[in-house]
Amino acid sequence: MLLVLSEEQKAHLGWLPRLGGAAAGELGRLALDLLLRRGAAPRACEAAARKLNVGVDAVQHGVEGLTYLLTESSKLMISETDFQDSIQVLGFSDDLNKLLLQLYLENRKEIRSILGELAPKLPSYHNLEWRLDVQLASRSLRQQIKPAVTMKLHLHQDDDQTAQVLQTDPSTLLHLIQQLEQALGEMKTNHCRRIVRNMK
Repeated sequence: MLLVLSEEQKAHLGWLPRLGGAAAGELGRLALDLLLRRGAAPRACEAAARKLNVGVDAVQHGVEGLTYLLTESSKLMISETDFQDSIQVLGFSDDLNKLLLQLYLENRKEIRSILGELAPKLPSYHNLEWRLDVQLASRSLRQQIKPAVTMKLHLHQDDDQTAQVLQTDPSTLLHLIQQLEQALGEMKTNHCRRIVRNMK
């Protein structure tokens, strides 16, 4: 799977060949600091700009481009050959391509673990209790049938357990079941399988 870069990202990465291999290594270090330490200090960008004799904007754009390249490649678990093919379209020299490949291969597992930590932790299903209530009559109406389904959904998140009580009528519950079955059927399509495989 190839990584598709927008024109803006190509422009940000376009600074790398102009700066040279040593500068690209410095920007790679800043991009990794941004990812692994969750934030690069503006002073580090200013120091790198002074060291490389370029503007601070050029350094920031280069770091942003490298950050995008590394995060998206790690997120999609792009293979070595696909990564090389993805950056080949940028027209970099062989030395710069090797430097970027080495940067990616050495840090992709760590970047992926950090991306996993940043993902929201959602509650998971633990148990479901349900009850069917039917009101057959009331003081004003002697013959009426008014069914209601009451469900108690137990959820588990980290070490906490919570319960949500839901009540609905059978027709709404049937519609909900149909929608969930349709969503499960949609998950079996090739398009969804490809998306889920790339998310892992």
